[in-house]
Amino acid sequence: MRNMIFAGLVFWATALSAQQEADSLFDSLGIIAKDAMLVKVSAQFSFTEGPVADKSGAIYFTDQPNNKIWRFNPDGTLTEFMTVSGRANGLDMDARGNIVACADEHNELWSIAPLGRITVLLKDVGGKKLNGPNDLWIDKKGGIYFTDPFYQRNYWTRTTQEISGQKVYYLPRGAVQPMVATDALVKPNGIVGSSNGRLLYVADIKDNKTYRFAIQKDGSLSGKTVFVPRGADGITLDEKGNLYLSGNGITVYNPQGREIAHIPVPEKWTANVCFGGKNRDLLFMTAGTSIYTLRMRVKGPKKF
Repeated sequence: MRNMIFAGLVFWATALSAQQEADSLFDSLGIIAKDAMLVKVSAQFSFTEGPVADKSGAIYFTDQPNNKIWRFNPDGTLTEFMTVSGRANGLDMDARGNIVACADEHNELWSIAPLGRITVLLKDVGGKKLNGPNDLWIDKKGGIYFTDPFYQRNYWTRTTQEISGQKVYYLPRGAVQPMVATDALVKPNGIVGSSNGRLLYVADIKDNKTYRFAIQKDGSLSGKTVFVPRGADGITLDEKGNLYLSGNGITVYNPQGREIAHIPVPEKWTANVCFGGKNRDLLFMTAGTSIYTLRMRVKGPKKF
């Protein structure tokens, strides 16, 4: 009888755990669409990163070890967009439809036109190589905020940093050199700004914190505060100002910093996340060798 009771308790605890996971996925606050299911679109990649949507809802993402950029089309098909991408990592889209990429192979920022023409926007800071541009966000003025952590790559010939510290930079539109937005983080990674252009969120993956800054008119940052005591890889915002942190699946925080949902993703690591699709209500997740989607009730903000 004791064994039967114990077995029953184990079954009940397992069922409860599964129910709690389901409740966390289909959240009570209604940001996830009713009856939505996590969809594994494909697992044909080596390591996916950097998703960003264009105005049509097509989502571009990188497969960095294979040096490619792919496009997930609004009809659900996949297209190889770029076969040699400069080992692109994080991506964003400017107002003219150009992809701006953290081209990690030579630690540069690239602008990639819709037909694939490449313009190098930034190749060094004061003659020194960047550590390795990782993620970026473009403001409405066309300025670029980007993080520059140091992750040693096996395709680099150098093994040390040329620039001390791991910083967040701001490159004003048309400028040839960036300004340091902040050097007060340990290893900045994911970055995103609010749709009104007033706030910037930066995930410090090594210090396990995500910070919020006020953006000044000249692009400088002020008012550094801990938004949540949790770091992340890639991050994004929805139209309501909720912040999505990737890593162990996707964890969602409201504008006050309270956790409101957790989306489990059955991979060791979820690297990045964005909104896309025709109605901007498709949450797109890059996770290891795979990409996933989830239909949402909230939408990504209109950027331009």
